[in-house]
Amino acid sequence: MKRIAGIFFLPFIMSGFAPRAKHGVNRVAGKVLQSQSRFQIPAFSLAAQGHHGSFTSQQYLSSPPLPSSLPSTSTPCCARFNWSHLVPAELKDRYLGLQTKSKGRDNPHFTLEGHKFLIFGGSIHYFRVPRAYWRDRLLKLKACGFNTLTTYVPWNLHEPERGKFDFSGNLDLEAFIWMAAELGLWVILRPGPYICSEIDLGGLPSWLLQDPDLKLRTTNKGFVDAVDHYFDRLIPKVVPLQYHRGGPIIAVQVENEYGSYNKDKDYMPYVQQALLQRGIVELLLTSDNERDVLKGYIEGVLATINMKTFSSNAFSLLNKAQSKKPIMIMEFWVGWFDTWGNQHFVRDAKEVEHTVLEFVKAGISFNAYMFHGGTNFGFMNGATYFGKHRGVVTSYDYDAVLTEAGDYTEKYFRLRKLFGSILATPLPPLPDLVPKTVYPAVRPSLYLPLWDVLEYLNEPVKSNAPVNMENLPINHGSGQSYGFVLYETTICSGGHLYVHAQDMAQVFLNETVIGVLDDNTQDLDIPKFKGCQLLRILVENQGRVNYSWKIQEQQKGLTGFIGINSIPLKGFTIYSLEMKMNFFERLRSATWRPVPKSYLGPAFYLGTLMAGPSPKDTFLRLQGWNYGFVFINGHNLGRYWHIGPQESLYLPGAWLHPEDNEIILFEKMMSGLYIESMDKPYL
Repeated sequence: MKRIAGIFFLPFIMSGFAPRAKHGVNRVAGKVLQSQSRFQIPAFSLAAQGHHGSFTSQQYLSSPPLPSSLPSTSTPCCARFNWSHLVPAELKDRYLGLQTKSKGRDNPHFTLEGHKFLIFGGSIHYFRVPRAYWRDRLLKLKACGFNTLTTYVPWNLHEPERGKFDFSGNLDLEAFIWMAAELGLWVILRPGPYICSEIDLGGLPSWLLQDPDLKLRTTNKGFVDAVDHYFDRLIPKVVPLQYHRGGPIIAVQVENEYGSYNKDKDYMPYVQQALLQRGIVELLLTSDNERDVLKGYIEGVLATINMKTFSSNAFSLLNKAQSKKPIMIMEFWVGWFDTWGNQHFVRDAKEVEHTVLEFVKAGISFNAYMFHGGTNFGFMNGATYFGKHRGVVTSYDYDAVLTEAGDYTEKYFRLRKLFGSILATPLPPLPDLVPKTVYPAVRPSLYLPLWDVLEYLNEPVKSNAPVNMENLPINHGSGQSYGFVLYETTICSGGHLYVHAQDMAQVFLNETVIGVLDDNTQDLDIPKFKGCQLLRILVENQGRVNYSWKIQEQQKGLTGFIGINSIPLKGFTIYSLEMKMNFFERLRSATWRPVPKSYLGPAFYLGTLMAGPSPKDTFLRLQGWNYGFVFINGHNLGRYWHIGPQESLYLPGAWLHPEDNEIILFEKMMSGLYIESMDKPYL
């Protein structure tokens, strides 16, 4: 507790975060300006906003000053920090990088090229933001007062098939990192291999689940071989981006929150060496929840912790793991993610502001998770399991500092005001908002029942027994990662059907739905019928669990026994519905039918969204529809579901063409009428 006491008194015993220069002159550029060693933060407030929670700069500037949670004007806080020369473009001669220091009575702290430095980090995931908007989001990070970008690297997206890598387009990690450097931001990279991040299987590729003997996140040979092969492709791209090579990366995280998993004491040292052996030379760190840090840290590697609020007892275990090291909050949770069927999560902006102020007063570096959450486009969302499987919703808004669509929030303006009060140099001007609009409602005019689409899928798999999604002999032996699988077999009698399916299964007799199954409902009665009929089971992967030991058990599709009256069913035809871009190209040659007044069952619905000559961002609302996915010009916007909490889907204007745009809904349950467009989200 001695160290904690020192932390709390730090704001009052230090005169400016750096020693005074001799003769009253600050002779080392970048040290704190002694003439402004104390300051007061003026109280301010923002008017409450609507359901969408975004602010314009005009709304903020016109808000009347109201009492806030900040200190009174008589309370001293901190020195003003001048890091104007500690930016990537200014530091040409680089020798020391990000280091930890602790000398004499001085509190432990970070230094960058020898100068004391606090990390004001913010998380943005390049894979959750359309590439056309990367610059906008990074400019807003810088304009808010942050100095560091943090991002995860998703293995499952970069190696979707074993040995097939993708670092192009929206997955161009190098371009994203260099853009951050260009805009004056440092980078902390979190390359995994496991990242959690509320992404499918925590960022691990699903083909790892093919081998039942492969143990994830351990030194099991199969897992290590796969990680080595991945790192052999990833890390050479990262090495030139490091600080000592002229890039912006000042630190690299070893794995992620391993203390909560803790299956193999040799695993974390293995990942550490895997990074070092491939040329990572910057500061290494680990990240764990405060209660798990003793199980996740590595000797000689800086341990960091994750938390929601600042409290004195949060650092007790961290102090046992390491002494005389600066404190870094790797994930300061400014909000939280949502799951289907639960309430939308929000966190009070004043609480966030107050906690950041406490961090600054105590000389604690931190990373706001998330600064900008973005979107779980496509099928990338993960899931939780606490007695029931719940998929993470499409929006990764996270009640973050910027909204899902990159708009300002109360949190943004509060933090910008705070940072502007403690930084010696003016903040950049606020970037303009990305314009939003309302388009004419779309009424789909054509449709294709799922059964009409089967001929446009790839050749089905024939198997005596059902095969789970990951072990289907497709994609060059890597199986299927996402989407749906349709299983068909002929039955000649009704009875009690038992099915072990993950995650949700619709059961059909020919083309008539007879029930819905999930991980908690695994049986139903098939009514009597004459002759032989086609039993069809459409199974959806609603997102693999991304946290806890449950990741080992995330095979999807039919994953166990299936039978009627305890007699196993055999002779399956298995269709893979991955819904990739080339699938929709083939659908254009199909003979679409006019949409009926209503239709029960899975089907594709085709319409045209008219965007005019200058497309802009919008939000689609699907009232009257039940459950499915929306595709715009082949881009998968993600899942909608009437159970909420999310009621709209973000549609980036960057993905629209001038004038006419193809919009396709895959609706699982029941057709609706219109697809509405709005200029505000409903989350």
